[in-house]
Amino acid sequence: MGINDSGIANMLPGGLSEGALRGVVVLDITRVVAGPFCSMLLADLGATVIKIENPRDPDYARDFPPKLKSAAGDEFSGFFAQFNRNKFGLTLDLSTDDGKDVLKRLTRRADVLVENFRPGTMDKLGVGYNVLRAENPRLVYTAISGYGQTGPYRRRPAYDNSAQATGGLWSMNGFPDRPPARVGTIIGDLSATLYAVIGTLAALRQTEKTGEGQLVDVSQQDSVLSLTENAVVSYTVDGKVPGPLGNEHPFVKPYELYPCKDGFVFFGGYTDKFWRLSCELFGQPELANDPEIDSMAKRFDPEVYERRVRPLLHTWFEDKSKTELEEIAGDSVPLSAVKDIGEVVEDPQIAARDMIVDVAYPEFGELRMFGSPVKLGSTPTQPRGLAPGVGQHADTVLRALADLDEGQIAALREKGVI
Repeated sequence: MGINDSGIANMLPGGLSEGALRGVVVLDITRVVAGPFCSMLLADLGATVIKIENPRDPDYARDFPPKLKSAAGDEFSGFFAQFNRNKFGLTLDLSTDDGKDVLKRLTRRADVLVENFRPGTMDKLGVGYNVLRAENPRLVYTAISGYGQTGPYRRRPAYDNSAQATGGLWSMNGFPDRPPARVGTIIGDLSATLYAVIGTLAALRQTEKTGEGQLVDVSQQDSVLSLTENAVVSYTVDGKVPGPLGNEHPFVKPYELYPCKDGFVFFGGYTDKFWRLSCELFGQPELANDPEIDSMAKRFDPEVYERRVRPLLHTWFEDKSKTELEEIAGDSVPLSAVKDIGEVVEDPQIAARDMIVDVAYPEFGELRMFGSPVKLGSTPTQPRGLAPGVGQHADTVLRALADLDEGQIAALREKGVI
């Protein structure tokens, strides 16, 4: 599959040379987050990923803040770097015949192509799935879009908020006495990314067995809908339309945010075991046998919870700090400090898991970004690679994968194709 172990993988930006997906070649024709994050996760796992951008209209996430600054005044987006590490950079104008020809050449040597255009865009350019599959029947073609490759909405433009809105999540988030609130991160993009990676790996496994590639079709709307927990069955079984609940769970109690002396904690000691432990840890063991709140079912009752349980938790937490509460109960029951990103970055558990990595950019200095949550025992992920400059590795990629010589590459550059 793909290139052999002595090939272009040894020249990856940042020195990536090992990994479970070593030898898998990925063509990344994506921008912003959903597509780039997908191919980045594959790159962290060892795949050779080639980021292909339009020479006159590169990924506009390159202009997103925050930005690293060099002594000469040049800037490089930390946002872009985080989602495009461990990739080769190539520019290619797919509106030209020469650009199409180069992509077809690359496809013959590739295992995966990832794109996140609106459905039909690649077909309009003349390099859609059916065209590229003819060049390489083993190709796994992963398409991430707002609404998927089929259905009445397929051609609609979409952003993350579009998926949160049409996937049901936005209507459920926030507080019941206020308008719905979007989830505080781009969950539509990120969930589609994760499903795209899962689909791509499954398709690669099938290709290994059959020699045939396939289309992997992932929709942001679909991805968000799958994150709505019990909302669908609440509607289809009981006819209930879930609305915003603030920090509460639809039925599990206690299971939410509680104030303390210097902020907030999450407490989820709702089972009988955890409730008994909590009563002991906070000096009121007799409450575990209180006949009004001595079972999970009783504590789930909204009236009992509001009258007996919530006030009790406030007395346990209000005069203690987040650190004190974690020291008292964090090792025994589900009680966690609600931490801001500054606290998370400096968290010892995050450090122990290598989830903040330092990457040195020669001209710009050090960038600290999130690492990889995938921990493999014998082929660990390698998240410390560099993101490429626009078209930075064109010569290397075109020589190694498209079999072009220096004269041909120079001619493409002269025409503005790369």
